[in-house]
Amino acid sequence: MLAKSTSLHKFLSVLFVAVCLAGCKDKEQDFVVVRADRSISKPSAFPLAIDTTQVGQYPPDSKSGAGYFYDDVLEYRVWFHPERGAELLNGTQDYYVAFAQYEKAEELSKSKKGAEEPLVLVRQTEWINEPKPGHYVPEKGNRITEWQVKWLYGSKRTPVSISEFMKHPVPAEKSEPNPDEDEEQ
Repeated sequence: MLAKSTSLHKFLSVLFVAVCLAGCKDKEQDFVVVRADRSISKPSAFPLAIDTTQVGQYPPDSKSGAGYFYDDVLEYRVWFHPERGAELLNGTQDYYVAFAQYEKAEELSKSKKGAEEPLVLVRQTEWINEPKPGHYVPEKGNRITEWQVKWLYGSKRTPVSISEFMKHPVPAEKSEPNPDEDEEQ
């Protein structure tokens, strides 16, 4: 019975990826989400996704890092690399699983071969651009970027975050996360 269930799961996973690939309008896009876990099961050490119904619906390609502050957590992602032993669910291309809660992403990343540590997809409506080291420019707009999860500590933007940062800038490589700071959930 377990073997049939596992085979059915693998078949459905491959079928889902095939449907996603067939429906892609942008044929240049190589990355796909193969599953989205929108559930929340317990309190979390990190902020939950702002809208669980949208988990897995964000574009796979995004900017990476930067900005110093975030406004919303959109989802947590576990990226898989077939060249590192991950299951072939997107041909030989990388893929990811999206989560509403960090702990579930972490659990999957530790249990599967070829998986990275979780990353977090955040939305920034105001952030700090650093076009060259030590030169800071406040920016506004709607920006989505992937961060390392540890960057969430102390980085939730408040109404005065940008102005205070500009008075006393601290380069990212010198700032240390403080796990004891309260994060809004």
